[in-house]
Amino acid sequence: MMKRLYILIITGLCLLGASPAQAQLQDQRSNLSIGVNGGVNFSSISITPSFKQGKQVGPAFGLTVRYIGEKYFKMICGIQGEVNFSQRGWKEVIEDGTGDTYHRSMSYIEIPLLAHLAFGKDKGNGVRFVLNLGPQVGYLIGEKETMSDPWDPSGRTPNEQYGKMADRKFDYGIVGGGGMEVRTGIGHFVLEARYYFGLSDFYNNSKKDPFSRSAHSYIGARLTYLFDLKK
Repeated sequence: MMKRLYILIITGLCLLGASPAQAQLQDQRSNLSIGVNGGVNFSSISITPSFKQGKQVGPAFGLTVRYIGEKYFKMICGIQGEVNFSQRGWKEVIEDGTGDTYHRSMSYIEIPLLAHLAFGKDKGNGVRFVLNLGPQVGYLIGEKETMSDPWDPSGRTPNEQYGKMADRKFDYGIVGGGGMEVRTGIGHFVLEARYYFGLSDFYNNSKKDPFSRSAHSYIGARLTYLFDLKK
């Protein structure tokens, strides 16, 4: 079922680049690549009631598998999957005169499954422009809060987040991004910017709970190295 869904997503995206009269397969491929990725997240949270935030900076790295199966005219189409360690969280901007500082780091294992589109150099060395878009699921494996000493949140609203760990470990959302791929004789190097929009809350959100919304978002920068297993 999931495989069919992603085939439909990829086919639909590919057909956006062709007119109805041109919507026919030009060239079938079977290109399988694997590699590693690494980068950084600039994260914050969408939370209600809200408080002022800056960006929490954390690492992200993992494994990448990409399969390119088709080319529709100038658009190269495929699927890309990853298994990543990703650190998210938030950094509060506290302006109550106490001098307090606070940030929360939350570490996830993430699995994005992306429709992959590319434009540019088809075969051999050269440059491509790439787009990736799809769902992502994650699982919280650890979190840590760091605060200043001394620490006095008593007059701050809201303050229920302090000392309150996540109620829900499972996370899901939509991730998308674009960048440039440089293809060389020793492999492919992809530089990409991404945006993740969380659709789930990490705190319980019933009427009796302090927060009605608590979802992650981040802007990420990624550098991926891939080498071909099958061309």
